Amino acid sequence: MLANYLPALIFLIVATGLAIVLFLLGTGFGRFFAQAPDDRDKLSAYECGFEAFEDSRMKFDVRYYLVAILFIVFDLEIAFLFPWAVALGSIGAFGLVAMGIFLAILIVGFIYEWKKGALEWD
Repeated sequence: MLANYLPALIFLIVATGLAIVLFLLGTGFGRFFAQAPDDRDKLSAYECGFEAFEDSRMKFDVRYYLVAILFIVFDLEIAFLFPWAVALGSIGAFGLVAMGIFLAILIVGFIYEWKKGALEWD
């Protein structure tokens, strides 16, 4: 009976060992093997495009998060369209009507956000 659990035990031992090795490489021990980035471009600010001029704990505009959430919502819409398009031949008219309702709800939400000015960057 215990022989059935041997693969799981081996997996846990290997996973724990790998986690410890990766942890040690990521912390102080790994600095012996890493080369310090001396390139000025690698050390520059690259996400926002400008150097930080205030405290790192400053508040961000809520619109930044709103646009990110809107991107995720409409990206998920496209993710649902691909399997629907592949299975459209087998689901028939019911699938077409269901996807039409789904898209109509998302379009109403998009129009609402557009009218509210959530997509405007002033």
